[in-house]
This record gives sequence, C-alpha cells and structure tokens, in this order.
Amino acid sequence: MAMIGLFGVLIAFIFFLVFLCFFLCKKSHNVALLKNWPFLGMLPGVLFNLPRIFDWLSEVHEANDMTFAFKGPWFSGTDMLFTVDPRNVNHMLSSNFPNYHRGPEFRKIFDILGDGIVAADMELREDLRKSGHALFHHQNFLELSLSCTTSKLKDHLVPFLDKAAEENIGIDLQDVFKRFMFDTASILMTGYDQMSLSIEMPEVEFSEAADFFEEATFYRHLKPVILWRLQYLIGVGTERKIRTASEIFNSLFAKIISSRRKEEISRGEKEPGIDAVTYYLNADTTKYKLLKPSNDKFIRDVVLSLLLAGRDTTSSALTWFFWLLSKHPQVMTKIRQEINAKFDATDLEKLVYLHAALSESMRLYPPVPFNHKSSSKSDVLPSGHKVVAGSKIVISIYALGRMRCVWGEDASDFKPERWISENGGLRSEPSSKFLVFSAGPRTCLGKRLALLQMKMVAAEIIQNYDFKVVEGQKIEPVTSIILRIKHGLKVTVSKNI
Repeated sequence: MAMIGLFGVLIAFIFFLVFLCFFLCKKSHNVALLKNWPFLGMLPGVLFNLPRIFDWLSEVHEANDMTFAFKGPWFSGTDMLFTVDPRNVNHMLSSNFPNYHRGPEFRKIFDILGDGIVAADMELREDLRKSGHALFHHQNFLELSLSCTTSKLKDHLVPFLDKAAEENIGIDLQDVFKRFMFDTASILMTGYDQMSLSIEMPEVEFSEAADFFEEATFYRHLKPVILWRLQYLIGVGTERKIRTASEIFNSLFAKIISSRRKEEISRGEKEPGIDAVTYYLNADTTKYKLLKPSNDKFIRDVVLSLLLAGRDTTSSALTWFFWLLSKHPQVMTKIRQEINAKFDATDLEKLVYLHAALSESMRLYPPVPFNHKSSSKSDVLPSGHKVVAGSKIVISIYALGRMRCVWGEDASDFKPERWISENGGLRSEPSSKFLVFSAGPRTCLGKRLALLQMKMVAAEIIQNYDFKVVEGQKIEPVTSIILRIKHGLKVTVSKNI
C-alpha cells in the first residue's frame, strides 16, 4: 500500500509539471520546435502535439535536417534518436544490419507478442523468417490465399455492398476492411473463418482487443518502463486495455491450438493443412532449431503476430486509399478506365496505374508509421550523428514519405504519376526511401500477398461501385502503432451501372 501511495504522489507531481509546461507551450504557441524542459525533457512538447503527432514529427524532421535527438524526462530511459534520412535508413536496415536490432526495450514494449516475428531478434528472428518465407511461398499457401480472398469477395463483401447500395445505408468502410482482412487472415493463419464480415456485422471481440492493444502500446514509448509496468500490474489507464487484450488473445488461441492438435492426432497419413498454426505445429526443428512446435505459447506468439499484421496493415492501406480517391476523383476515373480496359483476375500485374496509386497512398499514409532499432555497438551514422551502444532509434515512416528533400517540393501531394516510368511501366524506388514494407533482412514477408489482396479488393469495388464520403466527419489518424482513421470512414455506396 505504501508503494502504491508513493506511486500516486509521484504521478501527481509529474502531472503538475506536465501541466505547467503544457500551459507555457500553449501560451508561447511553440508547437513546431522541440524545447528541452528541466526534469521533463522534451515530453511536454510531444504531449502538446499528441493529437497531430505524425504531422508534427514531419515538421520537426524537416526543420532539423531529417535527424534529431529526443530527450525524455530525466532518468526515464526514454531518450531516442529520430531519423528519416535515407542514408541512415539504408545503413541501419541493410548495409550495417547486424548492429541494429529490435533490442530489449522493444521486446518489453511489445511483450504481448512474445516470440513472434515482430519482436524476435538474432537467431530466433532468422529461423522465423526462413520458416515464414517457406510458408508464404508454398504453392498450396498461395492457392489458399487466392481462393479465400476470392470467395470472401464474392460471398461476403459484394453482398454486403449490394445491400448497402440498395437500402442506401451508410457504412464505415474502415470497419468493413478490417472485418474482411480479419476473416481472410484468420483462414490463412488459423484455418478458421471468423465470419465477422456479414450483413449482421456481429461484434468482434478480437478486433476490439487488437485496436486497444495497438493504441495503448503507442503510449508505452513515452513512459518509463517501471511506470507502465506498475500500471499494468494494478490494472489502470491504458495498461488495463493491454491486459484485457492479452486475455482475449490467449483465450482465442488456446481454443484454436487445442483444436488443431486434436486434428493432427487424428490426421493419420493425410497431408497436413497449410494454415500457419498447422504449419508451425509440424515445423521441422532439424532445419529451424529454435522453433518450438510442442509449445502452445510459442505457436500463439508466432501466429498472433502474423494474424495482426494480416488484419491491420492491409485494412489500413485500403482505408486511406479509398479516402484519397474520394478527394481525387480524376485518379479514380483513371483507375476505372484501366480496369475496364485491362482487368483480368488472373493477371493483376497489368493494372499499373492501380499499383502506382496504392504505392502513392501508402507513401503518404503508411500502415505502420514507425520503425524501431537499437544499436549493439557504438557507431556513426552517415549523417554524422553518433550512436552509442544500446541507443534507441526511431524511423518515422510517415514523416519519411513527406520529406520534400526526399520526394520533391510536391511531397505532400497525392500523385500516382510519380510511380510511372517514361515507358509506362512502374518506377522502382529504393526501400530506404519507400519504407512501407521495411528493408533489408526484415523486408515484409507478406508484401506479395498484401499487394495481391489490395488489388483484388480495389478492382472489385472500383469496377462495380461508386461511394461518397459522408460530409462533416473529421479525418485524422488515431494515435496508435497502426495508422487508422480515428473515427472510421463513413461512406454511402451506390452501384456503378
């Protein structure tokens, strides 16, 4: 009790200091530049700009030659180096990759993901990556991904949109995409269709838990570890949401893994399934020595990370894409003309302008707005900034996509043409500049699958439907580790005849 009381006094004192600095920031209108306050460091400026944190960080990077050192409160362990300099990005993610890993702080912040590939490092990361690469490139897995996306489109998304159009019902397009991707990702990762996308639109406990976890995890980056761990222990604030989310994830996967193990026992000589749970239950430990197919928690960690990635990143990309199309009808017209002239469900590569528009959308609104690194040894970045061993480094992918010195004076414009080459094909950009799918040894395993699904969904909707964004809604990113629209994307739908 005495410890909790002391904790309360400390929190009250910190809140008083934050309020005082927040008031001074507001009075001076110093919202774009970082000010290093006594004891609290630069935290008050971050809190003041939290509602627009992504754009504010873009402004700070632009004003500080793309790299700056963030000073957190004294003794909090939250000092970080922020950079969007492509030279530094390439150095850390490719040319000097062995020196830059997730680090122990990252694993603490994302402890709910355990040994999944998102938080894994070193040898375990290598085994997970190699085994994941084999899964994602397995012919049966590719066929399953195509068939489940096609069936989910025809049997669920199309009937839902038809009903919305016929009855003139307003829908939340972001919620629709999250449900679509949760169902398809669940089929691929667990073998089960969660059936969350239907006319009835049932409540989805997993999805709500995932949203809570992603928003709450963002705030862990701004707090000392001892603070948020104590909050988690006593169940208060955003940490209560993470604890609840963890319980929901554990409950769901306990049922799935138990069921899959029973099926494996009765399978006999039949070929095992190709979903991720079954794949890792039968993992070859002579080939991937650090995988643990007999450990339920390990299976849960690995597949949870894949399921969250499959649900969140693609649904985020599709949501921002359709919002941008609503703001740029001329782009929508060009895509529709391309689809009508070239669309072939078996050859989506012909839709060059659609691919360019999706890339441009993700440049401005990357599904994962940050990348984290920690240095094993001291180093000097190409920009000249010194990095000591154990430093925490943050790459703002959102800010990188908006740097004028990287993308030109029109960096803030939605311009798919920047991705089209002179001969009419797709222009390739280095991953250190376009970091949406990461770079180097950590390049996204699901890149090919994600692009395929986005093209299939986009082509189906653009060819057959018109939609209009409901006026008056505020479109802004939620403060989260996934770039979602804070209050969803409300639209009305009509058939394109």
